Amino acid sequence: MAESSARERLTTPGARRGGPLIVTEDVDLLDDLLRLCAAAGAEPEVHHTLPDRRGGWEQAPMVLVGDDAAVRCRGAARRTGVMVVGRDRESPEIWRRAVEIGAEYVLRLPDSEGWLVDQIANAVEGTGRPALTVGVVGGRGGAGASTLACALAVTAARSGHRTMLIDGDPLGGGIDVLLGGERAEGMRWPDFAHSKGRVGGGALEESLPAMHGLRVLSWGRDDWVVVPASAMRAVLAAARRLGGVVVVDLPRRVDEAGAEALAQLDLGLVVVPGELRAVAAAKRVASMAGMVLDDLRVVASGPYASGLDAGWVARAVGLPLVGEVPWERGLPAEQNVGQPPGGNARGPLARFCAAFWEQALVVEGVGNLVSGGVS
Repeated sequence: MAESSARERLTTPGARRGGPLIVTEDVDLLDDLLRLCAAAGAEPEVHHTLPDRRGGWEQAPMVLVGDDAAVRCRGAARRTGVMVVGRDRESPEIWRRAVEIGAEYVLRLPDSEGWLVDQIANAVEGTGRPALTVGVVGGRGGAGASTLACALAVTAARSGHRTMLIDGDPLGGGIDVLLGGERAEGMRWPDFAHSKGRVGGGALEESLPAMHGLRVLSWGRDDWVVVPASAMRAVLAAARRLGGVVVVDLPRRVDEAGAEALAQLDLGLVVVPGELRAVAAAKRVASMAGMVLDDLRVVASGPYASGLDAGWVARAVGLPLVGEVPWERGLPAEQNVGQPPGGNARGPLARFCAAFWEQALVVEGVGNLVSGGVS
């Protein structure tokens, strides 16, 4: 029941950009196509023949023509995104009809179902530049990784970027608490635990709590729920398709779901306090994460033990230095009154995050973040 409920809530927001056009009189085929559209988070327009409405054929993001209806679509305007769909594997006639209406593909169900769901979702949501996805992990417990992840997300949203914050650490207590939104309405990880197929990006965004100008996927505070790698993959892929910025608060221990999260990152930040034990722990964290993610970098944090500084910490861990996250006076008190990390735009933490995004969010991507580039 939990899986069914989550699927319904995810797919009903549907077609903000318009769903595909379906042309068929085959009831069984229509049922299948409606099911696939629902899986892609799309709400289609259905006709038995060419739509009478002006532009109905031309303006739909894609057109799915049943093999029973191809002959009735002769004379339609030539356009991209037309697919003929059916079940008959042997009929050569359907190929001739597909050519007559300018179809790009002839698909057979159920063999092509997975691919077709992806194409529907891409057509409805668009296929622009994927979100810049940054993960943050603590070199040791209590390093401040969740605080930095929140601050990065809040700062990106304040700058006008479409932003999603994903809590990937099931033992972190819920990142929505840091944002003061633990009672905000919306879905949490338990609602997605059984997600296996494609999750619609727009539907995901609409289903999550909105806090401080961004969307947040956090853990609940009820029973323990294990999120499999397939669910992590589906959710993060949907978030990335929306574009903008995705920030992931990562667990220090890499399990299957954590490895899937690492695999979808563009850049990983390891927060390392300036002490010898933290450096030793961070080297182990970086070694495990580095088996999945190539681009890992250090964010150092003080105070530093005698003789240490940010550069020494990064060299000891063996990773490039992004910068030194500043200490912000009064941050705990601000959180007690609902101010999130990075919420004070003039504070040192927000300025650090703004400098990070200024370098990361360029056309060439995160490759411009050179060692020591953020201060």
